[in-house]
Amino acid sequence: MKYLIIVGDGMADYPIEALNGKTPLQVAGKPNIDALASKGRNGLLKTIPEGMEPGSDIANYSILGYDPRKYYTGRGPLEVAGRGIPLHSEDAAFRCSIVTEENSVIVDHSAGHITTEEASELVERIKERFGKPGEVDFYAGVSYRHLMVLRGKSYSDNILCTPPHGTGGVEISKIMPKAKTKEAEPTAAMLRKMIMDSREALRSHPVNAKRIREGKKPGNMIWFWGPGRKPNMPSLKEKYGVSGAVISAVDLTKGAGACAGLKIINVPGATGFHDTNYEGKADYAVKGLEEHDLIFVHVEAPDEASHQGDYELKIKCIEDLDRRLVGRVLNRLPEECVICILTDHCTPVSVKNHTSDPVPFTIYSPSTKPDGVKRFDEVSAKSGSLGVMEGKLLMPLILAAK
Repeated sequence: MKYLIIVGDGMADYPIEALNGKTPLQVAGKPNIDALASKGRNGLLKTIPEGMEPGSDIANYSILGYDPRKYYTGRGPLEVAGRGIPLHSEDAAFRCSIVTEENSVIVDHSAGHITTEEASELVERIKERFGKPGEVDFYAGVSYRHLMVLRGKSYSDNILCTPPHGTGGVEISKIMPKAKTKEAEPTAAMLRKMIMDSREALRSHPVNAKRIREGKKPGNMIWFWGPGRKPNMPSLKEKYGVSGAVISAVDLTKGAGACAGLKIINVPGATGFHDTNYEGKADYAVKGLEEHDLIFVHVEAPDEASHQGDYELKIKCIEDLDRRLVGRVLNRLPEECVICILTDHCTPVSVKNHTSDPVPFTIYSPSTKPDGVKRFDEVSAKSGSLGVMEGKLLMPLILAAK
């Protein structure tokens, strides 16, 4: 048996007045996903354990069958793993985002979705100013998403950090990294100083001067968050007896897969935004199933549209996922293949951030007896035969399907 899991990041939402009280999932034209829901079993999934932050990192752990409370150490280590960057047990890894700051407030967590080429030049400036090779290492990533690793026991990951997309317009002085213990204060103080000094380092950079001339938001500050050390967890093969691979444009999701022992399949043109290569992800998924038991495909686009508060773009992203990815794989999969469609967490357009609400999921297999649900959305899933499930129970359920 083969297994295909497709995650539309942040697809779940709240009713929107402009959509006559419906959600983007209810409004979007998604005949392929709805067809799978009508042929399969449906329910709601609690991917975020009580008391934990509603992030994709926590949610992906749950979806992959790992209890986040037991195995999760932080977002930074997962993204480092997704990049294949060496990380020792005593190192502390951080997400280092390039953001737009105005009047001491983060006004755009993505710096206007700065291009990877532009961001790479800015990271070089940051390396020159703050890097210490082998001790304070910066790594350029995709668009605004970058990494820093502090090497050695003298640095702490015991830092309280606010994600840049969750600052809510609060002045940065009130949400700067804070030490959770006395021993962590030197590291927290260093992070605060780098954040403040980065404004001067990036302000006059030619990349930002050009972006401002073109009416675009500059990447004029760095922001640290998601600290943690290397997780210690069994592989999916050891835990469930299946081999697998992960397809995503996002280092976080790649890293969660890598920590679970999944092979990372990189797709040309995968961007993590609405212009991502949906067709490429579909093709690589079908090809990957020839070698592996399970393929985990992640699409970031709906989540990014939600963070922008753009429900029309979110609907388009859902429709593109349905038509250009799901529709493209359906007639090319092995005959004996279980398909699971879900969203990792809820990202309401009205909130522009993640929430802990249970999210819809559907599981289709060749022998599935339909449960009467006709559409894939937040409301329809409530009447599904699978009810409301804990996230960590999903993977065993998928693998038990025949």
